[in-house]
Amino acid sequence: MATFSSNLAILGGGLAGSLIALAMARQRPDVRVLLVEQGERIGGDHVWSFFETDVAPAHRDLVEPLIARRWSGYEVHFPGHARLLSTPYASVTSQRLDALVHATLGAESLLTGVSVAEAEPQTVLLADGRSIAADAVIDARGAHGLPHLTGGWQKFLGQMLRLSVPHGLERPVVMDARVEQHDGYRFVYCLPFSEREVFVEDTYYSSDPGLDVPLLRQRVGDYAAQMGWHLDSVTYEETGVLPVIAGGDFEKFWNSAPDSGVARAGTRAALVNPMTSYSFPDAVRFAMHLTTLDNLSGVSLGRTSHAWAANHWRGGRFYRMLTRMLFGAARPEERRAVLERFYTLPEGLIERFYAGNPRVADMARVLSGKPPVPVGAAIASLAGRGYPLSDLAPKGGLR
Repeated sequence: MATFSSNLAILGGGLAGSLIALAMARQRPDVRVLLVEQGERIGGDHVWSFFETDVAPAHRDLVEPLIARRWSGYEVHFPGHARLLSTPYASVTSQRLDALVHATLGAESLLTGVSVAEAEPQTVLLADGRSIAADAVIDARGAHGLPHLTGGWQKFLGQMLRLSVPHGLERPVVMDARVEQHDGYRFVYCLPFSEREVFVEDTYYSSDPGLDVPLLRQRVGDYAAQMGWHLDSVTYEETGVLPVIAGGDFEKFWNSAPDSGVARAGTRAALVNPMTSYSFPDAVRFAMHLTTLDNLSGVSLGRTSHAWAANHWRGGRFYRMLTRMLFGAARPEERRAVLERFYTLPEGLIERFYAGNPRVADMARVLSGKPPVPVGAAIASLAGRGYPLSDLAPKGGLR
């Protein structure tokens, strides 16, 4: 006899899994949910951010309680170009996610500090020998099957800095690429949570998933010093190594799971922006879609998630092409020029790009004009497959 039972067992209490649980609680209170997380806290240690234009008006009620801080716009800085954009920007913290999930689901619908040994469409065996019987199981435990994909990595280390005097930032700096370039394209990302508290993240678009944590800590400290900030303490730190997808075989990726019939969400279903690893819009859309389903049986949900993910894969063709160009046509030290040119484009185009909804005219505009990389190299990159990815990268959060 199973130790636990539910209508829907969600494996993984990160962003994707937690949003599904919250969406079900809000939209489908008739569905008994059980959320299983191997960590002691829902969401781990992460900050997720998004442009408010990424979330459809009908879905904002799901997101609103999670927002820890919002701003009326954001900035980008490059050696030859700086820009203030008016798109509202918001951040969600893992502390806020953990608190809302606990308050919404209650202890009886949460299992934390528990690892999954095996998962099937309607049953789960936990590492401690206990089991779950469910009408359906959905796996949102993070990346798996990456060797069947190609591309590169977005990797980062972020710290919440408490300062002795105000930092002077009025809004987020989504990219400060005026910094010295290392290991591919490097930029610093800053979120001013209060006048003396700022989250600073050192980020790289790299061909190598290796993360030198002591070195990146030093670079964050150096950046703060260059900005003239007086550091009191570091109150929080997170790291991440996320796949940037240039190509691959989607069906092999999907079928590499021990049981390919289990429904999936988040990175485990490749529901990310292929070029940015940005997952927030897709996590919200998929969570809300699940609440509209009449049939939540295990086999049916597996087919539904496969169809949704396959459609997302087909829709990401343009982004995968840009990833191949970024990693294949531009030498590491040239990648900064590609992003600098992108941020000269119209603001509406940039909004649609991050939301994953580019128009045909947007795609043409991105590719038009004098390219920031050699034309021959750009053409050659389109025929390449990119660098092979790996499941062995350090675990990180999703943006």
